[in-house]
Amino acid sequence: MIDGVLRYLRAHPFSAALGLLITLTAVVAGTLWGRHPAWLAASPESLAAGRWWTVLTALLVPDSLIELLLTLALIGTVLAYTERMLGSARCALLFLGTGLVGMLGGVAVQAVAESQGAVWARASGLVLDPAVGVVGAIMAGSALAPVLFRRRIRLLGFSVLLMFAVYGGDADSAFRLVAAGAGLGAGALLARGRTHAPWHRSSYGEVRALIGAIVAVTGLGPLIVILTGVGTGPLSPEVAGLRGTGVDAILARCADDLSDRCVAGIGFSLWGFLMSLVPVVLSLVAALGLVAGRRAAWVLAVVVNLLTGVLIVVSIGADDLRHPAEIVAIDRAFPGFAVVAVVVPVAMCAVLIITRRRFDVRVGRREAVRFTLVVLLTFVVLAAVSASIVVLSGGDTGYALLDALRRFLPTAFVHGRTAVRLGPAAGVIRHAAGPVFWAVFVAAMLRMLRAPAADTVADEGERYRGLLREGGDEGPADTMGFIGTWGGNRHWFTPDGRGAVAYRVISSIALVVGDPAGSGREATLRGFADFCDRRGWMPVLYGVHDETLVIARKLGWSHLPVGEETVVPLERFALQGSAWAKVRQPYRRGARDGLRAEWTRWQDLSPVLSARLEALSEQWIAEKALPEMGFTLGGIDELKDPDVALMLALGPDGELQAVTSWLPVWQRGEVTGWTLDFMRRADGAMPGVMEFVIASAALRMQDEGLRT
Repeated sequence: MIDGVLRYLRAHPFSAALGLLITLTAVVAGTLWGRHPAWLAASPESLAAGRWWTVLTALLVPDSLIELLLTLALIGTVLAYTERMLGSARCALLFLGTGLVGMLGGVAVQAVAESQGAVWARASGLVLDPAVGVVGAIMAGSALAPVLFRRRIRLLGFSVLLMFAVYGGDADSAFRLVAAGAGLGAGALLARGRTHAPWHRSSYGEVRALIGAIVAVTGLGPLIVILTGVGTGPLSPEVAGLRGTGVDAILARCADDLSDRCVAGIGFSLWGFLMSLVPVVLSLVAALGLVAGRRAAWVLAVVVNLLTGVLIVVSIGADDLRHPAEIVAIDRAFPGFAVVAVVVPVAMCAVLIITRRRFDVRVGRREAVRFTLVVLLTFVVLAAVSASIVVLSGGDTGYALLDALRRFLPTAFVHGRTAVRLGPAAGVIRHAAGPVFWAVFVAAMLRMLRAPAADTVADEGERYRGLLREGGDEGPADTMGFIGTWGGNRHWFTPDGRGAVAYRVISSIALVVGDPAGSGREATLRGFADFCDRRGWMPVLYGVHDETLVIARKLGWSHLPVGEETVVPLERFALQGSAWAKVRQPYRRGARDGLRAEWTRWQDLSPVLSARLEALSEQWIAEKALPEMGFTLGGIDELKDPDVALMLALGPDGELQAVTSWLPVWQRGEVTGWTLDFMRRADGAMPGVMEFVIASAALRMQDEGLRT
């Protein structure tokens, strides 16, 4: 433990020193106990009063305990990573440089906004925020990060910064955004002359993780204002609608002090608070499912963002939903705020629609029906109970039904006096209907998101794998047949169950990869052609061998050679002769340099090694212009199949330099060979490392007596 701490301190001296410094300054300045010393804080008024040093001291003093903890977490993780890339001296200079630019630029933005009468600028006051310099240094350092981490840092970083800006709308958020922009400019200068790979592609898993993170970040935005009550950003109308803070209450209490701190004191009930959290919780649930590629989570995210946009439009148009920033006539920024408030959820919907193909993991019909029945039954029961309470208390049926429906909406839509007098118990039951319904909805959604995927029926997939394992009685084993077990494929079986075809339908084309599995290849192919004809599909075969090609010709099908697989017979395999020189040399060099080849399975990898493998794969994909093939070339998900083997190249210190995956070729229940599929190499790996790995795998297979 102590050794680990000492190693961390030696590797990150600036990050450690900065964390200690801002902790001490917070204690000395008293900000941990609610003090806010004006002589240390930056603002237009501070500079106008001649306190020029505040642009520096504001970088070193956090204004609260929460800000201190969040900044320390950022320093200890992302800034420490940045320090390793930049070096301690450059990291310190960038912290100061981008921080000072952020402070000066932020003060200028705040002064201009104040002169235009913007509420956020007038209500923000003084700024104490070390995160301004931290964010600037991180964005500058991201220019030197590998493309994968550069994309993650910038995309997620700016998502979080914008979330604070558009919801909280305080001066600190503006200062951080200015510093982040300065950091990008400084990073461009640092990376000048370096060759950067383009940001063309991400794997399906990386896209899912990034989209899920953005949905979670935007979903958490309202929580800032809901919990603190402070918010003058463009999206604050949405939060005002969630809270149901009416104009009458605001004007009655804050007519003489129309500021966010006054409005923050206007509380709302427990039930109102719980209902205001519904969009936040739904966004987090959707984000969780999006990371797993679930289509149900994609639908939920789209619906939540659409309804958020509708709520914002309603909150802008209805007087009793308006935020104080909208009440003040001199707030000339409000029209722009209104546009931004509507554009953000619409833009999120657009991003989800553009990336919809990444979220195709569907649940079975049974799980979908169960979810629907649970949600509908809960809604009907709770609505009936709520309406019955109002009727029994003297209300008419029409009002009771309308009131029951309003129980499931955000607080603002149920704001106002009740037309009937309810007892304490009846009032609690009536108000609890909404929170209880949404709790059931979330639980049911989480259960559905954990249900097995329905891309292929499990029984059919196992049947198909069984036919592959036994092999056919016509010709050699199918070297590409295992691809038919991958997710996204459907399976068709002959009536007697002895033959099968794996296929997927794209634009009325039934695309098949590999030979038909099982026995009776001709009968299987004819039956599948009839099956496609009845559904209006055109069957197309890819990657078949000569025996299948002969049958296809009998059926009158045309064919086109597009490539040829390399089959290496292992019986006569040897790294001898001039033809194998380009493989023999890196193989011998790898052995001489201490490279070690390890034959394993995904399930046998240590957590550290599996994480390194995933990072290596994502980095490799991020630097390529072409996407993952997905149909005839596997990705990380396909590596996790227990029948798939891995051959790793590990350096002398155990670092992962390259990885390949091998798909089994079966005949009569035994593995007779392996087909190379997944190939990834690390940046900085030994030249020829892939030849080393493939040669090592071939020699191992030869020792086991395999054929190809």
